[in-house]
Amino acid sequence: MNMIDPREPISTLKGVGPKKQTILNDFGIHTVEDFLYLFPREYQDRRNVTKIKDVSFGEHALVTARVLVKKTPNFYRKNSPLSLMVEDETGTMEVVFFNGRFLSNLFNQGMEYSFYGKVTENFGRPQMIHPEFSKSGGKDDIRAIIPVYPNIQGFSQKEIRRIQGELRESYPALEEWLPKKTMDEYRLADLIFSMSNLHFPTEGRNVLAAKYRMVFSEFLIMETGLMAMKRGEGGVKEAISFSCEWGDRFASNLSFDLTSGQRDAWERIKSDLEGSHRMNRLLQGDVGSGKTVVAEMAMLSCAKSGYQSVIMAPTEVLAKQHLETFGRDMAPYGIEPKLLISSMDTKEKRKTIEGLASGEHEMLVATHAVLQDNIKFKNLGLVITDEQHRFGVNQRKKLSDKGEGANVLVMTATPIPRTLAVILYGDMDTSQIRTMPEGRKPVQTIALGKEDRASAYNFARNQLREGRQIYVVAPLIEDSESIDALSATGLYNELKETFGGYKVALVHGAMKQDEKDEIMEAFSKGDIHVLVSTVVIEVGINVPNATVMIIENSERFGLAQLHQLRGRVGRGSHESYCYLLSDNDSEIALKRREIMCKTNDGFEIAEEDMALRGPGEIFGVRQHGAMQPMLSDMVKHIDVLEDAQNAAKDILDVDPRLEMPENQNLKDRVTKMFGEELDLLL
Repeated sequence: MNMIDPREPISTLKGVGPKKQTILNDFGIHTVEDFLYLFPREYQDRRNVTKIKDVSFGEHALVTARVLVKKTPNFYRKNSPLSLMVEDETGTMEVVFFNGRFLSNLFNQGMEYSFYGKVTENFGRPQMIHPEFSKSGGKDDIRAIIPVYPNIQGFSQKEIRRIQGELRESYPALEEWLPKKTMDEYRLADLIFSMSNLHFPTEGRNVLAAKYRMVFSEFLIMETGLMAMKRGEGGVKEAISFSCEWGDRFASNLSFDLTSGQRDAWERIKSDLEGSHRMNRLLQGDVGSGKTVVAEMAMLSCAKSGYQSVIMAPTEVLAKQHLETFGRDMAPYGIEPKLLISSMDTKEKRKTIEGLASGEHEMLVATHAVLQDNIKFKNLGLVITDEQHRFGVNQRKKLSDKGEGANVLVMTATPIPRTLAVILYGDMDTSQIRTMPEGRKPVQTIALGKEDRASAYNFARNQLREGRQIYVVAPLIEDSESIDALSATGLYNELKETFGGYKVALVHGAMKQDEKDEIMEAFSKGDIHVLVSTVVIEVGINVPNATVMIIENSERFGLAQLHQLRGRVGRGSHESYCYLLSDNDSEIALKRREIMCKTNDGFEIAEEDMALRGPGEIFGVRQHGAMQPMLSDMVKHIDVLEDAQNAAKDILDVDPRLEMPENQNLKDRVTKMFGEELDLLL
């Protein structure tokens, strides 16, 4: 096969048509080089052959045996199986391939083959169903160390390995992109060595050296980008600064005292806003911890100092709720916040846009609609994004760029352990609100098996009779033959009968945004009593009257998601409850339920989440762009991450914009991860 240029689109590969191209694109693979960076998630040592008499039922084994009998499938029956009786010197085993019409010609009676698969029992005799196989001694002999790749729909492991094998000839065209000084200092293997040993392993120590290089590389890209952003848009820039005395006045006029966590967060924000450098701060706080009050204090101070401010929310429902809160709280100070969302009529929207451009409007509550190029501010001094994990770095930057020197505050209710937050949000200073307002009642969490499901719904019915509202969450939108889990659509149809006399509604991610917003708004007003949903309600809706959250198939949600969903209730003065329904008793499912029933502290849950699953569950979505790390794990590889941080700092100290020739390829990688907008900072 001729060498393929790694920069070619993935459709260049043999067998990758439009359908498979779309699947790979969705997986983050767009070019041949991207496919080369699809690394194995584990390796199977298939060099040790097991005799048939020694196989264990329920375990995987490699068996080498000759075909004794071949039962040819009926070519006129679609799913007719191919059955082989194979033997070695110790016994016989059955090998079955369903729909085996196309495999029959690959096996000859009397020839020896290798089979690898899970051994099951069939009438006392060992059996393998759909094992991997090869002719013994053939070029594709499976008796080797076999890489196991991430599962990609429509691609078998054998096909992925075949493509990787064909692309091996393209390795010489790959450009080394790590600076030589960094490679020497941290004793890193070169790119071609690493590619070869990860995809075609022969020796354990070489695989470890290759993996270390690639893990280091992934972290170096991330840390270089984050540091460049912090240096480019953070504290080193001259910024708009203003007095925060009006924020202090606001706090003193509240009908309650700020918690210690709110006071600490405010003091840090106040120091930023009154200082000479641009604020670039992440504020973490659990659901209901009072982040919005702190945001109001900052925005009031900004307005009273003659500057404009904007808070961007991820949904129109949340934006409207913010407008209601801000409007009520700002009225005593003579300020009328304005709203900017996509569903506004053209005339109203134009009037708001004109008021922003003229400086007439001091305070804006908006959705991503504010990111449009035609929306200008006269003197923007403060930008706040709510539920930060719903916005990418590029969106945040696009908003902050609407004001020269505007201060930036991003808020999230997704708790992240402090050490990890410092690393992941390396472009920002971080604050946490760990305390909850006085009188806030913890949500009672109850874990039930499938057999006790009815009791959860009976309890919910009693809550409805008392005038409360309930959420029911399912992992799927529609029923699936391949996945044993309840769907939101199926539940909706069931619960309309279960809760006859009450208004039941359905909302899920496949609906149009305006349709979702309309349903959520009706629920927040009390017009809907039971809201059946997927995780689309994880953030962005505040209904104090909702007191019950029922999560079906709770084992299918990560801890961070479960905590966010539970945070939809317990927002008012009524006692609230969260039911975790599951019939899965796996170790990790039981541990999750135990943690959720034990604590309401999101930060404690985040720590436990990392211990169970690593950081992916905590962040939920990709934070910084299209490139998804394949090998690195921020928890497991924390020492490598620290080395990469130091290396990134050393590189940027010498070459802040990555202009030196030896850093050009690194710059390309960083730009690919963070988006073209980062190029403005480098």
